Amino acid sequence: MRRDLICTVLFGALVLPLSAHAGEALTSFGAGVAHPLGGADHIIAMTMVGLWSLLRGGRAVVVWPLAFVAAMLAGFAAASAGLQVGFVEPAIGLSIAVLGILVALGVRAPIVLGALAVGVFAFFHGHAHGTEAMGASHLPYAMGFTLSTVMLHAVGIAVGVGLRNLAAPLVLSAAGACAVVAGLALSGG
Repeated sequence: MRRDLICTVLFGALVLPLSAHAGEALTSFGAGVAHPLGGADHIIAMTMVGLWSLLRGGRAVVVWPLAFVAAMLAGFAAASAGLQVGFVEPAIGLSIAVLGILVALGVRAPIVLGALAVGVFAFFHGHAHGTEAMGASHLPYAMGFTLSTVMLHAVGIAVGVGLRNLAAPLVLSAAGACAVVAGLALSGG
């Protein structure tokens, strides 16, 4: 029963709109909270960070999600300040594919290397948020998407705990593989 529910959630994420970057009005805390939940690109990337951190274990469970949030906010601030960065959407798609590969293969990266990797990915996610929020009230919006990001990391960790308790490493690998497919679709690969 649990396995069916988990698979339904994972595959359901794939049928959501694959990009949350469609120019919706981003002006409030509520819009910030809702934004990451409105597209599979955010949902998959952020849950994969939580899941990968759990698979690595130890300090990674805290350090990698925090690194993601910090770098995402740096990307948001850079975009809000007018810094133009190319290839943001393909980089977001690539980040999902790479995180999926890391989860599917159960890669146990050193803490610093994992934090650096998720930080680079997060910068692009944050830059996309900042680009979309031009003219918006930045602080409430940033607080909202930060809260959703932390919640999505927690969901990834919780799913990993549940799957690990079910002794389902194949399902964990399948979740990573699904993320790879979604990431490649988003990056145009």
